[in-house]
Amino acid sequence: MTSTTPTTPPTPFTDVYTIAVIGAGGKMGMRISNNLVKTPHRVRYVENSPTGQQRTLDAGRELTDASSAVADADIVVFAVPDLALRTVTADLVPRMRPGSIALTLDPAAAYAGLLTTRPDVTQAVAHPCHPSIFLQRTTPEEYADTFGGIAAPQDAIAAVESDDPAAARIVEATVRAIYAPVVDVHWVTVKQLAQLEPTLVETIACMVGALLKEALDEAVNTMGVPEPAARSILLGHTQVALANGLRGDNPFSDACLIAMDYGRESIVREDWKKVFRDDELDKNLARMLHLDAIER
Repeated sequence: MTSTTPTTPPTPFTDVYTIAVIGAGGKMGMRISNNLVKTPHRVRYVENSPTGQQRTLDAGRELTDASSAVADADIVVFAVPDLALRTVTADLVPRMRPGSIALTLDPAAAYAGLLTTRPDVTQAVAHPCHPSIFLQRTTPEEYADTFGGIAAPQDAIAAVESDDPAAARIVEATVRAIYAPVVDVHWVTVKQLAQLEPTLVETIACMVGALLKEALDEAVNTMGVPEPAARSILLGHTQVALANGLRGDNPFSDACLIAMDYGRESIVREDWKKVFRDDELDKNLARMLHLDAIER
């Protein structure tokens, strides 16, 4: 899938669209549906699992069969797991009306070439940035919303395989609705979005977060440090590390810089930046999608 960035990013507007949500009763489907019900958009909720159907009905939403939902939709949101996208798009994209938009919520399957496409259906991908660690929160609800899409503002990133400003406007309207409250929508290519997610934020940032938890467990379980003390100093210093490292709020001390060098030499491989190479991205996505290789 080749993606282009709109030449002129769309601005906020008030148009109303028909949006079909595929997988409306799933984890992400429920999240975005909870936001869509607050908008004036015409929403069709589609779910094939009995559990998801009941969850949708319990939320007070009416279910629509997939064929009817996609037939008149301006944009179809595929809120299904990456591993299901090949099968689901193969079934539903051929039923979509010409001129409509197929939106997936993660770039992996799109970049890997797993999605069924049509020349008269625009392909798009959008992913939430999640609320920044540096977000100035002012309410308990904002503090509690670490994932985003409830109370804490966040940015989103989108890619649209079209130069048509109308398509970009529909995508932005949908993105701002499903991930609300949204501050900015950043436009990139599908490949760039794949380099960000998974490489930058899952392969690196999420891995580092899990590594911090392993280090905390090691300090407590192996070294015998009281858990409250270890957790307190780790959480505080994690904020300092991010503020100093990402924003340059304060310089690290000379002793800290020496300790950081020791940590890099002991833990980080010298060739770690290879994860940003195209061939490494292909291998990473192939593992994530349970493929032998990425299709090109």
